[in-house]
Amino acid sequence: MKLYTAYRAPYPRRALMFIREKQIADVEIVNIDLMKNEHRTESFKALSPFARIPVLQLDDGRALGESRAICSWIEAKFPEPNLMGSDPEERAWIEMHDRRMDFYWMSPIIAWIRNSLPNMETLVGRQYPDFAQGQREIVFKTAAWLDEQLARQSWVAGERFTIADITAFCALEVARVVHFRPRDAGFHALQEWRDRIAARDSAGIE
Repeated sequence: MKLYTAYRAPYPRRALMFIREKQIADVEIVNIDLMKNEHRTESFKALSPFARIPVLQLDDGRALGESRAICSWIEAKFPEPNLMGSDPEERAWIEMHDRRMDFYWMSPIIAWIRNSLPNMETLVGRQYPDFAQGQREIVFKTAAWLDEQLARQSWVAGERFTIADITAFCALEVARVVHFRPRDAGFHALQEWRDRIAARDSAGIE
């Protein structure tokens, strides 16, 4: 298998972390340079028609896109260690938290970055500074909720590490480019959780 990724982009990093947590050794990692528009070449769009990463190319040649779909496929093929729930109730609970981290945490962080950093204009085209400010406010509100959650429990979805933690961590790490750090904003439980995940083998960037 081949995973087409970009190490610092949050959705590709989510798929890569998930694979690393599963300790799957036979996956070739192909890094795509987004700033050089390598994801927009005709050869890559043959794998990903919307020019999005990550993409997992299976051994039979099929290309599986969308990071959550990749993680779901990996979970089904390599069920241990379990990261998405071991029974219907736990699976639903973890998926709820993972979707919250995706929609209310990851998405506004990305929108804040894409509409505020000058070097992103080449990648995204027109930027909307007012929209960026609104998304920044959402990020801080979600961070406050998440900080309270993590002050009561060890992990995002409960008392064990799951895909929800991977999603939330990858979002938080990319937020560093807009100088968002939990400790600086007074979110100490969020910072402690972040540091625990950063120490995991799966969290490193090569």
